Amino acid sequence: MGDADSFIAVIPARHASSRLPGKPLAEIAGEPMVAHVWRRAGESHAARVVVATDDERIREALEPLGAEVVMTRDDHPSGTDRLAEVSERLGLADDAVLVNVQGDEPLIPPVLIDQVAARLIDDPEASIATLAEPIGDVETLFNPNAVKVVRSLSGRALYFSRAPVPWDREAWDRGAFARRPELLETDAWLRHIGLYAYRAGFLADYRDWPPSPLEQLEQLEQLRALHHGHVIQVALAQVPHPAGVDTEADLARVRALLDGQDRSGGA
Repeated sequence: MGDADSFIAVIPARHASSRLPGKPLAEIAGEPMVAHVWRRAGESHAARVVVATDDERIREALEPLGAEVVMTRDDHPSGTDRLAEVSERLGLADDAVLVNVQGDEPLIPPVLIDQVAARLIDDPEASIATLAEPIGDVETLFNPNAVKVVRSLSGRALYFSRAPVPWDREAWDRGAFARRPELLETDAWLRHIGLYAYRAGFLADYRDWPPSPLEQLEQLEQLRALHHGHVIQVALAQVPHPAGVDTEADLARVRALLDGQDRSGGA
């Protein structure tokens, strides 16, 4: 495995959210959610942890905790573009590795942050590394919100899709999978986990590319990289990846878990 402590963890945190406004500052166990993400990232082997935000309220909440905060523009179309601005502001070399840790994942295991960074470091030809996990149920396979990934023998991504790929010709409909659950007892079907490591030089190029046709159809940013011929490494996650916070129900679930840990003296 590569030198996993030679990377920077960056946490994009926008205050605006269509489903959960002010999400980064939502209180969990006495602290804003983004602070929990920052602490988790700090438990990884990252040489540096940076929170990237366009909102002064987030900076004011985090700096007293000792967090490094970089203010970014508020008009970025994606988190990847925000990461590119951070890389430029920090003056990083083209071969520097950055891990994009989503600001709404207060349960993110630090080992996964290390794993995705090491996967990129281990493949000098790759521009991006990410993670996946086996799909074990029909609902996830056919859920368009669960992104599927197909990869090569070497672990390089061949395609990402919201459709149930690969398509099984002998069990072509949802009912066949429901009747024969053993069809899913392989690693042929993988759910993509949205944790990414990037090389800084790639991020600088990415900003200048218009959205690709497949990216626009699937609404998946990573397809822009494949469209331009860049290599994406996909590793199977070493540990389960907990769900992030997208809704009030998600927030209540995480609050119940972390409040309980806090009362029992857990981390």
